[in-house]
Amino acid sequence: MTGPVGALPAADRREHLAAGLATVRRRIEVACADSGRDPGEVTLVVVTKFFPASDLALLAGLGVADIGENRDQEASAKLAELAAVDPSARASLRVHFIGQLQTNKAASVARYADMVHSLDRDRLGTALAQGAQRAGRVLDVLVQVGLDGAAGRGGVAPEQVPALADRVAAAQGLRLRGLMAVAPLDADPDAAFAALAALGGDLRERHPEASVLSAGMSGDLEAAVRHGATHLRVGSAILGSRPGTR
Repeated sequence: MTGPVGALPAADRREHLAAGLATVRRRIEVACADSGRDPGEVTLVVVTKFFPASDLALLAGLGVADIGENRDQEASAKLAELAAVDPSARASLRVHFIGQLQTNKAASVARYADMVHSLDRDRLGTALAQGAQRAGRVLDVLVQVGLDGAAGRGGVAPEQVPALADRVAAAQGLRLRGLMAVAPLDADPDAAFAALAALGGDLRERHPEASVLSAGMSGDLEAAVRHGATHLRVGSAILGSRPGTR
C-alpha cells in the first residue's frame, strides 16, 4: 500500500488494510520458515500512530489484537473515542506504547497501555510504576536499548542495560518483559538485531521472564525475525503513508 489514506469509504479502507495485513503476515511466515521459527512465536504490533480510531475498529475486525501508539495525547483520545463508538473493538485490542515518553505523561500511559516498549531511564521507570500502582495495575515494560548512540531516538546504552533492568524488575507496579531497539539509520539491521539478541540472552540469564525482543519495522522485519524478535512493530506496510500529524 502506498499513498495517503485520504477519505476512503469504510469498505474500501477495510479492503486496503486487509491487503496490507495479508502481505505482512505472509512476509512474517516466509521469514519464520527461512529461520526455522514458528510464526506463532511472533506478535505483530500494528503501529496506528497518526491514524484514526476508525482504522483501529477496522483492524480489530480483521483479527488484529495488538496496536502501537507513540504519543499519549493522541493515543488516549483515540482509545476513548473507540471505546465510545465500538467498545467490543476497544476491549479486544492490546495497546503497546512504543514512543519516547516524558515522565509527566507516564501516569496517563500507565492507565491504558498493556506494554510500554520505551523505558530507558530511572525517572521514567519510577513515574510508570507510580502510575500503574495508582491505577491498580501491573504494567509490562521493555527496556529500550540505544544501538547507535544517536541523540533524540531514546534508549539506554547497552552496557547500562543490566543495572536498569534490575531496578525495573524490583519496582512495584512494573513487570520486566524484555528489550526493545530500533535499528540504526543507514546501517545493517542484521548487525543491530544480532547485538540486541545477545543482550536479550544475557538479560534472560538474570531475569528468565524477560523473554520479549521488540525489533523490526516495515523495512527490516525479516532481519528482526532472523535474530529472534518476538514483537514486530509494523505501520506503513499495513496502513499506508501517514496522513500527517494532527
